Amino acid sequence: MRAVDPLQVRLGFTEFPPRYTCDGGNVSPEIRTGDLHPGAESIAVITVNPFETGCSFCPWVIWDLPPSQVIPPGFPRDPVTVVPARSVQGTNDYGETGYHGPCPPPGATHRYLFRVYVLDTRPDLAPGSDKHALIAAMRGHVLQYGDTVAMYYRP
Repeated sequence: MRAVDPLQVRLGFTEFPPRYTCDGGNVSPEIRTGDLHPGAESIAVITVNPFETGCSFCPWVIWDLPPSQVIPPGFPRDPVTVVPARSVQGTNDYGETGYHGPCPPPGATHRYLFRVYVLDTRPDLAPGSDKHALIAAMRGHVLQYGDTVAMYYRP
């Protein structure tokens, strides 16, 4: 089994601005990383909201991102994108393709964990595949892993 190197991951905020939530535009946020492994072929992101049903509710699954230290904001909900970057998106746990921002009930706070994987391959998965299919496809191909978290309080 290969050792997985740590990856620094950060958002430009610790509390979600409304534009990245259901109260704004539901826009996927920019994600920045530290230096990438020289063998990187692609990046995958699985976002988890442990406050929804279960402990691994997934509001966004995206893969086949080009190896770059900046994952740009604003991915459309299309299964395959070329703008703002090449990607393939899966079906989230809302049953939708693409990013779904935090949407806690009024008076509640939710936390989103952004898990970023640097891979030595470009996973050969059909658009719309779920997080379980991506996790299976990544097995044995993760060079680096890191995560970051942000909170959203809905008044």
